[in-house]
Amino acid sequence: MAKVAVDVMLKPEILDPQGQAIVRALPGLGFDQVTAVRQGKHFEVELDAADAAEAHAQAEKIAATLLANPVIEDFSVRLLD
Repeated sequence: MAKVAVDVMLKPEILDPQGQAIVRALPGLGFDQVTAVRQGKHFEVELDAADAAEAHAQAEKIAATLLANPVIEDFSVRLLD
């Protein structure tokens, strides 16, 4: 059994309205030094894979097929302990 993390973020050139709303709200909560926020998604996936390389490859395919929209999002995959 392998566990992987998939992080999905909007590409840098894509506007992030939710991140911008967070930046505007933070000064009212006493956080005056934040200049930018980008929001994203985090997934933890458990796979029944033969080894770490297979788990990573399966997670890459899952992310590219379902978890991320490759037109507007980038993703990264990493193995968890």
